[in-house]
Amino acid sequence: MPDIRLPDGSVKSFPQPVSVAQIAQSIGAGLARAALAARVNGKLVDTGHRVESDAEVQIITERDPEALELIRHSSAHLLAHAVKELYPEAQVTIGPVIENGFYYDFSYKRPFTPEDLASIEQKMLEISKRDLPVERKVMPRDEAVAFFRNLGEKYKAEIIASIPEKEAISLYGQGNWIDLCRGPHVPSTGKLKVFKLMRVAGAYWRGDSKNEMLQRIYGTAWAKKEDQDAYLKMLEEAEKRDHRRLGTQLDLFHMQEEAPGLAFWHPKGWVLWQQVEQYMRRVYRENGYHEVRGPQILDVGLWKRTGHWDNFRESMFFTSSENRDYAVKPMNCPGHILIFNKGVRSYRELPLRYGEFGSCHRNEPSGALHGLMRVRGFVQDDGHIFCTEEQILAECVAFTALLQKVYRDFGFTEVIYKVATRPAKRIGSDAAWDKAEFALQQSLQQSGVAFSISPGEGAFYGPKIEYSLKDGIGRVWQCGTMQVDFSMPGLLGAEYVAEDNTRRTPVMLHRAIVGSMERFLGILIEHYAGAFPLWLAPQQVVVLNITERQAEYAAGIKNRLLNQGFRASADLRNEKISYKIREHSLQKLPYQVVVGDKEMQAGTVAVRTRSGEDLGAMSLEAFTARLQAEAKAQ
Repeated sequence: MPDIRLPDGSVKSFPQPVSVAQIAQSIGAGLARAALAARVNGKLVDTGHRVESDAEVQIITERDPEALELIRHSSAHLLAHAVKELYPEAQVTIGPVIENGFYYDFSYKRPFTPEDLASIEQKMLEISKRDLPVERKVMPRDEAVAFFRNLGEKYKAEIIASIPEKEAISLYGQGNWIDLCRGPHVPSTGKLKVFKLMRVAGAYWRGDSKNEMLQRIYGTAWAKKEDQDAYLKMLEEAEKRDHRRLGTQLDLFHMQEEAPGLAFWHPKGWVLWQQVEQYMRRVYRENGYHEVRGPQILDVGLWKRTGHWDNFRESMFFTSSENRDYAVKPMNCPGHILIFNKGVRSYRELPLRYGEFGSCHRNEPSGALHGLMRVRGFVQDDGHIFCTEEQILAECVAFTALLQKVYRDFGFTEVIYKVATRPAKRIGSDAAWDKAEFALQQSLQQSGVAFSISPGEGAFYGPKIEYSLKDGIGRVWQCGTMQVDFSMPGLLGAEYVAEDNTRRTPVMLHRAIVGSMERFLGILIEHYAGAFPLWLAPQQVVVLNITERQAEYAAGIKNRLLNQGFRASADLRNEKISYKIREHSLQKLPYQVVVGDKEMQAGTVAVRTRSGEDLGAMSLEAFTARLQAEAKAQ
């Protein structure tokens, strides 16, 4: 006779085991209709789940945060069901939930077309309207392998065959279609009403390029139509802001096949880069960092000692010379330890903070490359702090405050905090991981910020705080990091002389604020849609003459602006002023200065803002005062 405790503290008693659906019905018919799943003693389960003993139960509806993942997971099944009804020869493989949606991979004899996607989406709507019950079934492993082989689903059979023999296999079916899945799922297909198929792409079976290329259909699904409409509008805005498109339009950078995953920076783009780098260099100086520089290639033996060889070598580039093997550095930390190791270090020097704009290379798969956002060669605003165990907390708290200020200066006001804990594949003792994870969580608590835990997402050498920012259209980008490392300094023999004259191993804090400079610049381009604030803008002012008579005056204005440190140019072409204004507006310059006969005679300039606002005529002194005030307000 289970007693069911509800979130409001009330208790309902039942004379026999009861399903989640029956519990919801006992509370009210409206809740029963709205129920998607439940949490039973903290575990997410289907509405068909039977509760056989006393339990705490929370009914999940579309209002709860868990709802979206349920809807998207079930929508992936709805997609696979629709594909099988339309194309019976297609084979289904896997279909997980991803951020903002889902996908499913299929093996089929020909590529799916946009017309196919429209047909599949229509079939999904038909299946949804059938309101088919979604039911869970458990089957022994070998029986499940045979079942899917008989269906001709070789990929499903292969997946199940890789599961340990004694493990029961969970299946979910709706109508005449069934799939391997742990669940949970919504109670019926009728709960799935708001979804859209987005695109199709290639994907290797099990992510291995040696295997067959499958077709991956991406979709999005939501609880409410207005939420999906807002998401699709955001995607439309994101397309307009695409940093690759703006990089070409604004002549900032380009990428080409001769150097996959590497950027060619044009003059204006390099000015933008330098504004970010020089700002971060000031941050180094003002916060006690010593800038250093390590070599680009290091002997493979070093990477074996640090653990990178065992944990990271698939992502590294290698070279050799004179029968000696080297690795192109994927990260800067071993080099900073070697710098620390030159000379005897005292506890009085700690914390010792090194910073480097270090150039790193990682052998990312070609299919993962994405403009500046995912590259093979990148520069990090990389820093490493050597400190005692007692100094960890203060350093982490100070770093969080510094990162918050930097993000604000770049125009990002919302930061999301996560603590990524120990992965299965790691180095170091559990005791060291316990201390490191505790220190990071304690530092965020002391910083007064809310954070979540990402189990198993830490680096192989230590846990980390992941700092993510929200851009101008609400997308989240993980940029900054703070990692506590008790292992790597000892592996490379780092020591300091303690106050009691003993030799001790320092703790190493790996930290970055912007992370990859390339990626951060891509984020900035999209955040501002190329319309950078004055202090960041590659070109701040353009001076335009109306006729040839003002050319000399316009050139003089430009030179005076340059002499005062502003990034200015003059457009003296023999073109109509309306044409020049329109052309430079497309370049998103903060200011255009127009000079005609009237301005030349009065010694003034007519000023237009990027938004098209006409500020009228003013003296050059008044204009430069405005520029100086705006540039300081970064």
